[in-house]
Amino acid sequence: MSKTFSVFLYNIFKKLAATLGFKDFQNQTKVTEVIILGITDIQVLQTPLFSIFLIIYLLTLAANLLIITVVISNPILHNPMYFFICNLSFLDISYSSVIQPKLLSTLLAGPSVVSFPGCIEQLYVFMSLACTEFVSLTAMSYDRYLAICKPLHYAVLINTRICMLLVAICWIVGFVDPLAHTMVISQLPFCKPPVINHFFCDLLVLLNLSCVDKVFIEIMTYVVGSVVALPAFMLTLTSYVLIISSILKIHSTDGRQKAFSTCASHLTVVILFYGTVLAMHMRPSSDYLLPQDKPLSVLYTTIIPMLNPLIYSLRNKDVKKALWAIPRLQWLKTAI
Repeated sequence: MSKTFSVFLYNIFKKLAATLGFKDFQNQTKVTEVIILGITDIQVLQTPLFSIFLIIYLLTLAANLLIITVVISNPILHNPMYFFICNLSFLDISYSSVIQPKLLSTLLAGPSVVSFPGCIEQLYVFMSLACTEFVSLTAMSYDRYLAICKPLHYAVLINTRICMLLVAICWIVGFVDPLAHTMVISQLPFCKPPVINHFFCDLLVLLNLSCVDKVFIEIMTYVVGSVVALPAFMLTLTSYVLIISSILKIHSTDGRQKAFSTCASHLTVVILFYGTVLAMHMRPSSDYLLPQDKPLSVLYTTIIPMLNPLIYSLRNKDVKKALWAIPRLQWLKTAI
């Protein structure tokens, strides 16, 4: 995103913070830019890591774009499950594109200087997309619950209009929830040098640079985060309790396997995404050890967006049939 837009977004956060009574500390500290050190300062590792992460990013873009293209172009896949998968693929493209270009830049050219408004912009967009994916996975668990537990009423309960409404709610909630965090962070005083020992502007990273008492902010993070995360987690958990209960009531072994296969991919993605995000952010900032926690950050910002289409779709027989039906993609038949 452009520097002009970053400044515009930052000014909006300042005005909102002033309206809500937050003091403008930045005028006192005059922080105008931050330095992002990147994932490693060991030069011998930078070129190999650049090649690895470039391949990961290109695979993420290619796999998710392929899923979106195949689903849109094949009428057989025009159903709620694949509608949600397309939304997830678009999220993964956006999610990884907020983080990985800067990661690649620091590996190629060394520490990167970013304007403070640009850092706040990256923080807000990243948190918004992560929150949107969190809620989207819950919507997908509801879809799987209806498919397995209410198969006779599935077409009525989850039609196109409801799918679009659920996705719209996911995006609205995702971009509203991080506003409070971003407003507070944008107004914090920084008594430490504005050097980020990380590969992107993360919430806990910026908190560690501040010299104010962070207890209030951490409590706010847990409370505001729980407003979305807790209901989302409970709905997902409830859905799977009901799904597993229904599957266990199926007498046929083949029937149980078929029913479980329809939700196994989603459950895998939920465990990976929920587990890593909650492990990183639902803890005190004092426990956040940057060098040691970078691998976990890499997992949920770069690896999971690449794995999602592989877990969800490219091993799915309907998607493979749709791929094989495209003449130019015949070569994938032997690769998948």
